[in-house]
Amino acid sequence: MPLLIVEDDRELADGLRCSLAQSHYQAEVVFDGRSAIAACRQTSYELVILDLGLPDMDGLEVLRQLRKGGMSAPVIILTARFDLDARVSGLDAGGDDYLAKPFDLPELEARLRALLRRSAGAGVDTLHFAGIEFDPASRQARVHGRELGLTAAESTVLGLLLRRPGRVVSKGQFVEGLYDHADDKNPAMVEVFISRLRRKLAEAGAGATIRALRGLGYRLEEAADA
Repeated sequence: MPLLIVEDDRELADGLRCSLAQSHYQAEVVFDGRSAIAACRQTSYELVILDLGLPDMDGLEVLRQLRKGGMSAPVIILTARFDLDARVSGLDAGGDDYLAKPFDLPELEARLRALLRRSAGAGVDTLHFAGIEFDPASRQARVHGRELGLTAAESTVLGLLLRRPGRVVSKGQFVEGLYDHADDKNPAMVEVFISRLRRKLAEAGAGATIRALRGLGYRLEEAADA
């Protein structure tokens, strides 16, 4: 499957496409938000590289619409906005990684490889708990047989919890599972992913909830009203 680059700076977009081609990635390019949404409806991309400063729509709104439409591919956000609030907003909208402009191409490719490895999953059996089914190989989750749309980061968090149902998973274990590079590790982001996953499980009617245990971590357990 190809990658999708959403970037209104045509020189930068073409440079990224050519550089990724040299690393044996096939990438398609669009220059605005509406084109990105249309492209993702027609093609199942392996990963999306999304600039937030688009001419027709805010990149975060594009991302929200893509996730609402069921796109589960990992998304790397490119932006000049890099304060904590901006990063939280990007992750809350469905992003999986954040890279500030200007950036070095080797760093982008390293993050791309990390997300693709993570989304490839591991060849283990399907995990089950309280109406939740999760296939680590395909990264697909279902609740009572209905697909649960998760981002790559949310899939990683759910997989860690489902491998230890009823047991505590520390914030450090989540950080190690989510980030491959020491400079990327940000424990505060774990709470964002947990919050998003908890909300999606509740909305899907899962018979499980994620309990926060102060100073210890998080535990997947059966909901009291299940």
